[in-house]
Amino acid sequence: MKRVFVIVGTTSFDDLFERVTSPEAVQVLKARGYQHLVLQVGRSSIFPDSDSCHKLMLEAFKFTDSTAEDVKCADLDISHAVVCLETLGAGKPLLVLELTRQLHQDLLYFTASNLTETLRTMDLSVLSPFLPRQPNHFANFLDKALGVQ
Repeated sequence: MKRVFVIVGTTSFDDLFERVTSPEAVQVLKARGYQHLVLQVGRSSIFPDSDSCHKLMLEAFKFTDSTAEDVKCADLDISHAVVCLETLGAGKPLLVLELTRQLHQDLLYFTASNLTETLRTMDLSVLSPFLPRQPNHFANFLDKALGVQ
């Protein structure tokens, strides 16, 4: 069963959860073969219930001690920049919310307003996984992307 994991850590991101559970986004996810949507909603005021995504199995929670298992089990992770390290370390495809455009070449960048279109047109085969247990690779990547080097 293909899974999508949406993670925001301790932040609040109501617009993201409204978009990802919208009928349009659910239809696109279903058309791409995803069947299970897991939402870690953090401090968001939106807490979707299973009726909000009729075509997908929906699981939602505010916080957990670790998201490592959710990241590992997901076929696609949707996140914002602050919580992307765990996903990259797991070698999973990642859509990143509101990250600097310099990173756009190595990650799929989106805003809440264009999430559905990003889901519809994404090509995950163009992404290269970061190798686990090699933190210098990610540090160098960020330095380069942010113009520090």
